[in-house]
Amino acid sequence: MPSLYQNPIKKNNSYTILAIESSCDDTACALVSSDGTILSEHIHSQKEHITYGGVVPEIAARAHLTYLPELVQKTLEQSGRSWKDIDAIAASCGPGLIGGLIVGSSFAKGLAIAKEKPFIAINHIEAHALTVRLPNITDHKVQFPYLLLLTSGGHCQCIAVKDVGQYQLLGTTMDDAAGEAFDKVAKMLGLPWPGGPALEALAQEGDENAFTLPRPLYGRENCDFSFSGLKTAVAHYLQPYESDVIPRKIAADLAASFQKTITEAIINRLEYALTLVPQMRLLAAAGGVAANQYLRKSLQQLAHNHQIPFIAPPIRYCTDNAVMVGWAAIEILQQANQKVMMIDDIGTLPRPRWPLSQMQERFTLGS
Repeated sequence: MPSLYQNPIKKNNSYTILAIESSCDDTACALVSSDGTILSEHIHSQKEHITYGGVVPEIAARAHLTYLPELVQKTLEQSGRSWKDIDAIAASCGPGLIGGLIVGSSFAKGLAIAKEKPFIAINHIEAHALTVRLPNITDHKVQFPYLLLLTSGGHCQCIAVKDVGQYQLLGTTMDDAAGEAFDKVAKMLGLPWPGGPALEALAQEGDENAFTLPRPLYGRENCDFSFSGLKTAVAHYLQPYESDVIPRKIAADLAASFQKTITEAIINRLEYALTLVPQMRLLAAAGGVAANQYLRKSLQQLAHNHQIPFIAPPIRYCTDNAVMVGWAAIEILQQANQKVMMIDDIGTLPRPRWPLSQMQERFTLGS
């Protein structure tokens, strides 16, 4: 829709973005500049869900509403910037938990209208995909195209990232996401939520070859993922202990065997993806599960075998954060500048699903 305000695009491609992320259970705000400087950031990881063993959407939405005003104020105060220094406001509008998306995007739109700033609607997956391009976040300058493994509690996708707004989905999960599988297996083993980090820690004590588990879709000529069968196999091994405490040695061995098997399945899918898109300049990983060090080492070896670099953001930027939202907004504005376009997404509605295939539309409609 036409911009409500003055064209935000500057010829020098220099922006300062206030960004908000609220797609799940992390409430986050950041101020990011187009040279890659993170001027300020604050994130509140909600503890309200611990007793439930998982994220409760309604509780998450209400918590975002509680924490956001203070986080925005702290972010501005810490940065030493004022509203006149901000060029646009960005927020995640999907995919994710719809309650949290409504709260975060509505709050951001309200600020945009009150302060007469453009609003940039950000696709949460696109933000993860572009994080590795944030200057100074890694030692390697990331150029397009690259192969991305996006793996988190809600997503497991293999994506060829060709440019801003240009993404080829090569494969996705047919059932559970990798992070979901980690959390569910951790719960079976009696570990606290969130389960992924706890399972990784326990696996360090175990023998990864102690149990033979199925490697879903291994060797198939596609890039899709499936983890529900792997989760079921772990449950089968735990049946004898249904009414008893699982011996720590058994739990550690199962955790290590599960971690090894799910990693092997992921690597196999990426191996096939690299045969489909051999022009990829590097292998990147993003999402919460990309923080797993065992998986990272295997991804590093895969990239080495194919003579390409492997890049992953620091662990704090693998999980949901507002810095990635702000950087995605900068990438979008710079792309729009090249096409001599105006961007203001004030009319964009939050949505629980938002395919990456729709991202190119903002650069083609009305251009």
